[in-house]
Amino acid sequence: MEQSNKTVITYFIIKGISDAPELQLPIFLLVLLIYLIILGGNMTIFLLISIDRNLHTPMYFFLANLSILDVSCSTISLHKAFFTFITGDKSVSFTGCVMQMFFFLSFTCNEVLILTAMGYDRYVAVCNPLRYHVIMNHKVCWGLASACWILGFLDILPCALKVSSISCYKTTEINHFFCDLVPLMKLSCSDTSDLQLYVLIEGVILSAFVPFTLTFISYVFIIRSIMRIRSSDGRWKAFYTCSSHLTIIILLYGTLCYQYFRPIEYIALGSNKLSSLFNTTGVPILNPLIYSLKNKDVKSALKRRLKKA
Repeated sequence: MEQSNKTVITYFIIKGISDAPELQLPIFLLVLLIYLIILGGNMTIFLLISIDRNLHTPMYFFLANLSILDVSCSTISLHKAFFTFITGDKSVSFTGCVMQMFFFLSFTCNEVLILTAMGYDRYVAVCNPLRYHVIMNHKVCWGLASACWILGFLDILPCALKVSSISCYKTTEINHFFCDLVPLMKLSCSDTSDLQLYVLIEGVILSAFVPFTLTFISYVFIIRSIMRIRSSDGRWKAFYTCSSHLTIIILLYGTLCYQYFRPIEYIALGSNKLSSLFNTTGVPILNPLIYSLKNKDVKSALKRRLKKA
C-alpha cells in the first residue's frame, strides 16, 4: 500500500552490481571467477591446517577460523547476485533481507574479533616466545575463538531486531547487490536516528574502536620487542611474521570505516556498493594469497600434500 510516497512492503528488489544489460554476463563471469578463487584458496588453507600436524599451532588455528569467515562473508553477500543472473528473479523477502544483513554483519564482526585474537597471538609469540605454547594452549585458543564467534552474533542481534521492526520504506528497490544496513537505513521513511546512534556507539566503540585499540596495543609491544633484537635478520624475521596480519587489518578496517562509520546522509550508495564489493571479494581473496605466498609453512604443507596425492 502506498501513502504519500511511503510504502509498507514485504519484499525488496535488489538492483545488483550494474544496471547495464550488456555488462551482466561479463560481471557475472568475473565475480564468479573471483568467488571460486576465494572458495578454493580459503578452503585449501582450511583443509591444510586441519590435516597437516605441522600447522596445528595457535596462529594457524585462528587463520583457519579467518578462512571460514572469508568464505561465509562472500557467500552470504554474493549468492543473490548469482541466483538473480541465473533465474532473473531480483526479489527477496523482507525476512530474507534482514537475515542476509544479520549474517553478513555478524560474519564481518567475527572477522574483526578473530583478527584481534590473532594480534594477541602475535604479541605473545614475539614478546614472550619461551612461554608461547603455555600461554596460547589448546583451551585458550578454543576459548578465544568461541568468544569471538558468540560475541560477533550477539553484537549484531539488536541492530537486526531494530531493522526488522521497520516496515515503512520509500521504495522497494535497493541500489545494492545484497541487503546491507546502509541501503536499508537510507530507504527507510521511519525515524532511524536511534538506529544510527546504536550503529555509531556499538560499531565505532565496540566493534571497531575496542578491537582496533587492543590490536594497536599488541603491536606497540610487538614493535618495541622487535626493536630490542640486536641482529637485523632477527628484526626482519620477527616483523615478517606479523606483516601479513597487519596488512589484512589495514585493508579491513579501512573499508569498514568507509562503508559504515560516516553520517548516513553523506553516504552515496554507488560508491558504497563499490567498497562493499571490495570488502566481500578483495579482502577474502587477498587473505589466502598473503598468508600462502608469504608463508613457508603453508607452502611446505601444500607441497607435502601434493606429493602424497
